[in-house]
Amino acid sequence: MIEYNRFSWWRNTFSWRGTALPLAFPRIAIATAFCLLLEAVYELGLYERMVDAKFFQGFDPLAHSVLGSLIGFLIVFRMNASNARYWEGRSLWGQLINCSRNLVRTGAEYSPRGEELAGLVAGYAICLRRNLRGFRDTEETEVYLSPEVRDEAERFGNPPSAIAAGISTWIAREARLGLLDPILVRHLEAVLGQMVDAQGGCEKIQKTPLPFAYVAMIKQLIFVYLGTLPLLICPRFGWWSPLIMATVSLGMLGLEEASVEIEDPFGTHPNCLDLESYCLTITRDAAQLALSAERRRAPSSS
Repeated sequence: MIEYNRFSWWRNTFSWRGTALPLAFPRIAIATAFCLLLEAVYELGLYERMVDAKFFQGFDPLAHSVLGSLIGFLIVFRMNASNARYWEGRSLWGQLINCSRNLVRTGAEYSPRGEELAGLVAGYAICLRRNLRGFRDTEETEVYLSPEVRDEAERFGNPPSAIAAGISTWIAREARLGLLDPILVRHLEAVLGQMVDAQGGCEKIQKTPLPFAYVAMIKQLIFVYLGTLPLLICPRFGWWSPLIMATVSLGMLGLEEASVEIEDPFGTHPNCLDLESYCLTITRDAAQLALSAERRRAPSSS
């Protein structure tokens, strides 16, 4: 996710990295070149008297305008759908951050093994991040998880679920040792349940793209609109037509490409959610909460 100064108008306007331009530029260039070619053919035809200008003046732009309005509505709807997925993903990771704090804060306060719980929570977040990006392994969790937990997770089809089960095992063990009463056990399991619910919500977003028929229809309509636009603008605007074509293509293709990029908020594109930062926040806060509880317990134990 790109951090930017929303008050810097000029810098944001002329940015390249993180915008839809790098991805949409090849298609914009093709559309502009196509319009330039048609304008050259049209001008050559007029010069050689092979084209009758009155033939093109009979084209009624009304139908094209209606089609353009329809495409604009569909693109806005698609952007809203993608943005809703993006915001839901951010909300779910916010829930994960809050729940991880509450889980470690409570567990470490009543158990001398809060550091182990903090490691399990950190490993869960890292494993979930990798799982949402298509990696079914426990890499990057060697520092936080025991070999037993990692081996168990490697055998699971969904490694984060195995680590969540490991957190439940930690809670049950501390309860059997008499460190957690039934009320605390229910509370910790409820918080863990909220984390697993957030995981399920993230997986729902990842595994349920927008319907292909709808996405394909938008692309097909844009193709038809931009493919026929030069027939209307070349006779009217002359050599200004390629510039107009580039501007219209930028609006349609750029907005459509921006919605494609944020449709999956858990990817690695510049505008996707900064999951590394969220995992770092969970790891840092969990470790600090466990260490703080250990320090408070030290005077009483001595």
